[in-house]
Amino acid sequence: MSAAGFSGLFGPRREGRKSLFDRRLGRILLPTLVGAALLIALALALPEVMNSPRPLAEYGENVLYTAFGGRSPRTLDPQKSYSSDEASYVYSICEPLYQYAYLERPYRLEARTAERVEPPRYVDAEGRTLPEDAPAEKVAETIYELQLREGIFYAPHPAFVKDETGAMRYAAIDGETAESMRSPLDLPQAATRELTAADYANGIRRIASPQVVSPVFSMMRRRIVGFDEYGRALEKRWSKMREQGASPSAYLDLWADPLPGVEALDRRRLRIRVKGKDPLFAYWLAMSFFAPMPVEAERFYAQESLRSRNLTLDTWPVGTGAFRMAVYEENRRHVLERNPRFRRALYPCRGEPGDAESGLLEDCGKPLPFLDRVVFEIEKEAVPLKAKFLSGYYDSPFIDRTDSGLGFLSAMADDPDQAEEFKEKGLRFPEAVEASLWYIGFNWLDPVVGGGENPEAARRSRLLRRAIAIAFDWEEELAIFQKNQGMPAHGPIPPGIFGWRESGPAAFNPFVYRRGTDGRAVRRPIEEAKRLLAEAGYPDGRDAKTGRPLILNFDYQNAAQGSRAYLAWHQRQLAKLGIQLEIRATDYNRFQEKMAKGSAQIFFWGWKADYPDPENFLFLFYGPNGKVRHGGENAGNYENPRFDALFRRFRTLPEGEEKARLIDEMIRILQEDGPILFGYYPPAAAAYQSWVGNAKPSAMVQNSLQYLKIDGALRLRKIREWNRPVVWPLFIFVLVGVGAAAGAARYVRGRTRRTAFDLREDA
Repeated sequence: MSAAGFSGLFGPRREGRKSLFDRRLGRILLPTLVGAALLIALALALPEVMNSPRPLAEYGENVLYTAFGGRSPRTLDPQKSYSSDEASYVYSICEPLYQYAYLERPYRLEARTAERVEPPRYVDAEGRTLPEDAPAEKVAETIYELQLREGIFYAPHPAFVKDETGAMRYAAIDGETAESMRSPLDLPQAATRELTAADYANGIRRIASPQVVSPVFSMMRRRIVGFDEYGRALEKRWSKMREQGASPSAYLDLWADPLPGVEALDRRRLRIRVKGKDPLFAYWLAMSFFAPMPVEAERFYAQESLRSRNLTLDTWPVGTGAFRMAVYEENRRHVLERNPRFRRALYPCRGEPGDAESGLLEDCGKPLPFLDRVVFEIEKEAVPLKAKFLSGYYDSPFIDRTDSGLGFLSAMADDPDQAEEFKEKGLRFPEAVEASLWYIGFNWLDPVVGGGENPEAARRSRLLRRAIAIAFDWEEELAIFQKNQGMPAHGPIPPGIFGWRESGPAAFNPFVYRRGTDGRAVRRPIEEAKRLLAEAGYPDGRDAKTGRPLILNFDYQNAAQGSRAYLAWHQRQLAKLGIQLEIRATDYNRFQEKMAKGSAQIFFWGWKADYPDPENFLFLFYGPNGKVRHGGENAGNYENPRFDALFRRFRTLPEGEEKARLIDEMIRILQEDGPILFGYYPPAAAAYQSWVGNAKPSAMVQNSLQYLKIDGALRLRKIREWNRPVVWPLFIFVLVGVGAAAGAARYVRGRTRRTAFDLREDA
């Protein structure tokens, strides 16, 4: 056959096979290439950061981001608030007369809204001025006279808006208007006015108000001249109003009854008269209870229409501080923003040794505050909180806590890889010595663990408490749960406070410890605790009379799942004695309610000093400060006449040998009675990102937000660096897909060629 014939025989067949091959190849390669192109486009189109909780550009702004745990603060009313989780808000918005110097240690009082820190004046019963060293028995009153600075204005608020007649424009907000409000600032107008001495006098009067129920009323009624009588008059008038049908939020005029101990002498001068010799009262002038409260704010928030929307002083305080509340979303988010009318306040130029080297004096003399806003967002779980902090989305896990860095320090000690990671990211965990105490308390009103109604009952309860004190191994607790960060307490006064010394009773509790051969304190053996328990009438943890097991209830202020191991440890401590410990865990707000009612039997609580003096720890055991009967901070309602008498003498003395002797004697009484298990003095370490400036953690300085600054540009750069999307797996997937497609194409080509060859062979 000719070549032409051969071509004619196979030509059409080859074209057909080629077309078949192209179609098969197209079905393989085209989708693969299209998919690859789409994946590449997707990788190129991915945002810079994919896991950001908010628009990325916001991290470049002058805003500090932090978290709060559990629930929103119970109250931000300055005359009511007395909890550490509320302090950052209250002290940033409301301004007492004094404050503590931000950088200086030891702590020093300085003027805040007052022109200066005025020394008190002592007078006798005839009003004659006495010298500063006059004996306490000759001093009838301590008088504080304070001059306010000029030009201090409240943050703009609707309460200050007046109508054409000079009356409050928003004194009667109807229900429909209130229903549409999420904030007082939703009203169309806001105004301001200058701070006056009468505002401070009104704030102090609120401490005695039965509507407010201030936790320090019991202390102030014994201190401020006429305060007890004034409080009784208010109570009587309020009871009459309630009988006449007044609502709980009705406005109670605090100026209808006289209060000689607190006077506004003119617009800028305030006088406070205190009973006896009371040099420590100056510390109270740095606390939120003595913040000003304008009458306009009280009248504004007395409206039932606003209270029904949770628009109250508990959530929207009014103040002259560096910030004001801008957003309050309960149990979700709170935002503080710069007060547009904040006075001229300057960053300090003095600190302690080392502050200049660490950069804490670089902003000397610059106007405050540095931040535009502070955003608090709820974080209920520790793991996501830590992840967001390590990703740069929080500038500090909890800006208001001095223990947020402890977990990171423990992780660094346990894991070299984490230590290297934290170091590379520039995370900072500055440590500080804080005046604070964690303890387990006994309710003195409880018939089993309390003071007892008669001498025999008191003796049995005391023996029971001593046995429990020996069984609770705080050294073990610190080793297991605190990574040995902290110091077992032998008394209520922590190191660094006058009255604590290594050779004194504050550093050695003989009822729980004995001296070892090396002189160190050694916990007494559990056999001794069992003997004490038997003497108390509970051999092997059973009532000797009834044979029933001894069951004690333990109220714990954290119901989180992560506390299960910790609570189990507490149960094991009493199990050594055969005692059953029932756990009653709850959230902090509910815990506070139970403590106020005295329904707790044994409880876990802590105390951070409000001021750097031993009185601030010893007053936790002063009988007239009992929480149930007097509304004070004696949480266990402890009473001992001998202790109370010594306390009254000690609190008027200056630092010296006599005061130290009385402190020693009071500590010995507490160690003998054992109203609490002294627990431990916790360490302090905060946590900050590298772009947070001027951070110096302190539980004593409550208004620290105004001193902090943020390098937003650095934060944004680091967030992009730490959270850059990982796209290389997409490119590997593309390469694998293209490679697979190419292999398939070769396979199809080979099949096609073999098929064509087979056809030629057949031909």
